[in-house]
Amino acid sequence: MSGYILAIDQGTTSTRAIVFDERQKVVGVGQKEFKQHFPKSGWVEHDPEEIWQTVVLTVTQAMEKAGIAASDVAAIGITNQRETVVVWDRETGKPIHNAIVWQDRRTAAFCDKLKKKGLEKTFAKKTGLLLDPYFSGTKLNWLLSNVKGAQARAVQGELCFGTIDTFLIWRLTGGESFATDATNASRTLIYNIVDNAWDDELLDILRIPRAMLPEVKDCAADFGATEPSLFGAAIPILGVAGDQQAATIGQACFEPGMLKSTYGTGCFALLNTGKDIVRSKNRLLTTIAYRLNGETTYALEGSIFVAGAAVQWLRDGLKVIKAAPDTGTLAENADPSQEVYLVPAFTGLGAPHWDPDARGAIYGMTRNTGPAEFARAALESVCYQTRDLLDAMHRDWRREGKETVLRVDGGMVASDWTMQRLSDLLDAPVDRPVILETTALGVAWLAGSRAGVWPDKHEFAKSWARDRRFEPQMDGPTRKGKLKGWRSAVKRTLMAA
Repeated sequence: MSGYILAIDQGTTSTRAIVFDERQKVVGVGQKEFKQHFPKSGWVEHDPEEIWQTVVLTVTQAMEKAGIAASDVAAIGITNQRETVVVWDRETGKPIHNAIVWQDRRTAAFCDKLKKKGLEKTFAKKTGLLLDPYFSGTKLNWLLSNVKGAQARAVQGELCFGTIDTFLIWRLTGGESFATDATNASRTLIYNIVDNAWDDELLDILRIPRAMLPEVKDCAADFGATEPSLFGAAIPILGVAGDQQAATIGQACFEPGMLKSTYGTGCFALLNTGKDIVRSKNRLLTTIAYRLNGETTYALEGSIFVAGAAVQWLRDGLKVIKAAPDTGTLAENADPSQEVYLVPAFTGLGAPHWDPDARGAIYGMTRNTGPAEFARAALESVCYQTRDLLDAMHRDWRREGKETVLRVDGGMVASDWTMQRLSDLLDAPVDRPVILETTALGVAWLAGSRAGVWPDKHEFAKSWARDRRFEPQMDGPTRKGKLKGWRSAVKRTLMAA
């Protein structure tokens, strides 16, 4: 059997398809951005049909660039933006509304209503999540409540609910497979991570009919096969994981205590806690890292809503840079005597604060503040937020004598300046891997190992290779002063919300 594996990486702003060969090397890539829809302040939507079109296009591009046909592909792995919600007609496959994106805040008032009823502890105990608009459940409730006839049709079994992975599996298989994996299910607010099952009590609270829910499978499992007419031959879909869990797998963080952080539109840090379900006392999330062969591995997760999006804001909003790589050069030339802090709460603050009403703020500006200082503040904001997450993780779960080493991936990690500043502010080593496509690599491994053409977990972990380790170079007093300024800025922002 051929060792080629195709990974579909369906992200927040673009879709990518990547072909890996039997040596786990990238041999073909297709990428296509798609439109972001902002119908109201705080609302973010995607057109599911456009997403579907980008998947078909990029898969075709990737195979063409790799010089292979569909019959050469042993399996497909799918990774996706998590928490984004799609509802579609079971008969026609047509969505009843745009997808509501994970960044969307329209259900903030509903979440507050549920909190006032004292229900957050119920959700947290069963799902490991907090009541926040970020998660899928309240988005699904909104669709059923606001699209005419949707609630009744869902009860009758006429509608299907899914995160993006489920929608793509349905479309790729021509409606033959209606499934998701445990990692995506664990982000919906309606999946019990202790029992590994949809939870009837939570479904009842959110008025979500069980009839519209997909089957939940292991991350490496048989999710069906693509319709031959799509790409020229049927290809089995054998691996699925939400993007952050896929990156955890791609970084080979298989041992308890291993830690990774992905820097894309947002930033997401996951700490492997093994078989232990660690209940956070610091408003982190307890989530499923992966489920293999029926065995669940758990993680603590910290979610930052704005990371690379801060750089996009500099480019598209302020227009102080022309391209993202310009940011590091600007930051390096910033005035060291100016301490400018950007709190990028453009869509609220995530962990460990969880304030959906907070909005972005800048502190410390003077008449001399310019593009260089804004660039440095944007990049440093990501580092400061990561420090907040790691501090919370260490308070929740620490193994004495074990050094913290952060494995990083995502678009921002290509910036040496940013990674050095991250190490300085964390006061810990930061490891950047040779293969930066860790999210795609993670689901490629799930699919490839399931197909029997890629190595097992232990051999895969051995193949992980470091490109560079960044060690702390900042002196203690400087670090302490900068962190004090950051915490003051966050406190002021939360007070103003």
